[in-house]
Amino acid sequence: MSLLVAGNASAEYLSTSIVCGDGNNALYGTLLVPGHKERPPVVLLISGSGPTDRDGNNPMLRGKNDSLKMLAEELAIAGFASVRFDKRGIGESAIAARSEEELRFQTYVNDVEAWVKLLKADTRFSGVSIIGHSEGSTIGMLAAKNADVDAFVSLAGPGQSAARILRQQLKDRLPPELAQANESILQSLERGQTYKEVPPALLALYRPSVQAYLMSWFPIVPSEVIGQLKMPVAIFQGDHDIQVSVAEAMYLSKALPKARVAVIKGMNHILKNVPLDNAQQVASYSDPNLLLDQELLKQLITFLKQNLLLKNKA
Repeated sequence: MSLLVAGNASAEYLSTSIVCGDGNNALYGTLLVPGHKERPPVVLLISGSGPTDRDGNNPMLRGKNDSLKMLAEELAIAGFASVRFDKRGIGESAIAARSEEELRFQTYVNDVEAWVKLLKADTRFSGVSIIGHSEGSTIGMLAAKNADVDAFVSLAGPGQSAARILRQQLKDRLPPELAQANESILQSLERGQTYKEVPPALLALYRPSVQAYLMSWFPIVPSEVIGQLKMPVAIFQGDHDIQVSVAEAMYLSKALPKARVAVIKGMNHILKNVPLDNAQQVASYSDPNLLLDQELLKQLITFLKQNLLLKNKA
């Protein structure tokens, strides 16, 4: 069962609540519909890793950046409806939480496929596309491969497997003894085998309750998945992103040469133009007054108009 509830209206768009599923599987989101367009295409926005909510905010950080909320509003002004949602176990969708032992990466993919099915059945919309941010890019492209969507966009998405990225991120950051243990753990999980003697310093990453999830995630190589997509694809990456490097976008683009690729100068991981200064980067994650990168918006909206609005007029 799915439910729509009237919300706030403005001249540019109507904001309503939307629910996918019911009972303990209910996932809650926000639907923005442009007020000036009939039967617009709808874009499903997927947030990044951890407890990041529908608006792009992580409760573990102080303050909000509202990056995905801002993106939804810009899309509405440009003529696109959007749905952004709290992933299973996060925010208003906390009721749908599964224990860490039960959670698998495919769980999130299945949830996105359910959202796509819901939106495709909604006659108010002329089509459905997916935009995935960070880890949401990997989730989104897996769902896009299985669901018949009109376009897929990766924002700051990785191209390599999560295990390889972890290796790179932790390289030269761990003392020799922990570095050796880290490699042993990664190799074990990549083989699909749990690792029992995790050093206390690495429990936050590899605690026993999360190992099954990691084993379901590590075999996925986004650059291999994106190469299987048949719909129009765009890849956007900022060169001031301190979490995902430009190299990751290059892995994706090499796997799908026909995709539109843009490296946005000065854009960081939360889609805002921020100098490569660590203090300013960290501060941006909790500053809702910083606007989205204007070059990103220009190129993203151009891509969507060319592949969705003009297509629907044809």
